[in-house]
Amino acid sequence: MIPHYIQRTIGSAVTEAARYFPVTTVTGPRQSGKSTLLRHLYPDIPYVSMEDPDVRLSAREDPRGFLSGFEGGVIIDEIQRIPELLSYIQGMVDAHPGRRFYLTGSSQFALLKEVSQSLAGRSAVFELLPLSLGEVAGMDAGDSVDTLLYKGFYPAIWSGKNIPSLLYPNYVKTYLERDVRDLLAVRDLDLFQRFVRLCAARIGSIFNASELSNELGVAVNTINSWLSVLQASYIVYLLPPFFTNTRKRLTRSPKIYFTDCGLASYLLDIDSPDIMARDKMRGHLFENMVVTEFMKGRFNAGKSGGLYFYRDSNSNEVDLLVKNGAQYDCYEIKSSSTFHPDFIKGLSSFKAAFPDLAARQSVIYTGSTLPDFKGVEVRGIAELEI
Repeated sequence: MIPHYIQRTIGSAVTEAARYFPVTTVTGPRQSGKSTLLRHLYPDIPYVSMEDPDVRLSAREDPRGFLSGFEGGVIIDEIQRIPELLSYIQGMVDAHPGRRFYLTGSSQFALLKEVSQSLAGRSAVFELLPLSLGEVAGMDAGDSVDTLLYKGFYPAIWSGKNIPSLLYPNYVKTYLERDVRDLLAVRDLDLFQRFVRLCAARIGSIFNASELSNELGVAVNTINSWLSVLQASYIVYLLPPFFTNTRKRLTRSPKIYFTDCGLASYLLDIDSPDIMARDKMRGHLFENMVVTEFMKGRFNAGKSGGLYFYRDSNSNEVDLLVKNGAQYDCYEIKSSSTFHPDFIKGLSSFKAAFPDLAARQSVIYTGSTLPDFKGVEVRGIAELEI
């Protein structure tokens, strides 16, 4: 077992899928715990990393010979560094159905495209984000909401191996900038870094490439290319809008969020929980944390998609819709610790417009869980269960 291991919810879904697929692929942000997860689940399986130049050279020069050395299976970390290995893995699992490969990668689009092409039907694919609230339960005793937003949820922080003030600056410099070099030739790295910070300042807002283009003085196509880098690196994700065939005018552009609120806090120059408590972005970061929590819940169950937001032309909005069969669970997210009846305005608007689609209706805020208000659950973040 890996020292300081934090039990990951996704583990049961991974082990179940590995019974039926010869290849298991786990993607996600760098340092989200992908290789740690697999090494914990399969402690007797050899581990190799494609970050090691010697291993990478061996795999590239003789891929078939390299893979043949692991008859009992192998965990290959950062497989996107040598994507040509996937074709050889396909041949091996076809010829030897009992052989098992466990792969990790931190480049979303490139890796998933290669897996879908080379290992279609042969690989179970999971996405692992940083820790969830449920996974840190018991370790966050006494931590306020402001502390959680500041710390974020990377395993290294919660296992005591690092602290936010050191991890996040180095994360940006070591990983984000390297991914930029690997995925896209950015001529002006300082301008790109400014773009990343401007994205953090727009958390929970409609993503508008033209607006950023004007502010930075670069083409819209460049903005969209840079955004694709952040998405491919699992730094940001776009929450799609709810849309259905209706005469009602609905927003069709996505909202932007970060996969970790601690990284976003660093990019916003929030360097302590005390500053967080007074910062104008606190509400946006709290919304980010809750929306991402639901995304983690989907991923940890081996699912993807099914999350949306609602906004109409009259600015009626619901922060999060979660697909539930043919209906949607609706969530309004507020960073206030005091419940106010106005919190249910957007929920009521959605239910009135789409009565057959509205299922559970909830307000999630930083106070205590209260009795239902006009049919709406009022849930404190401390009691949130995904």
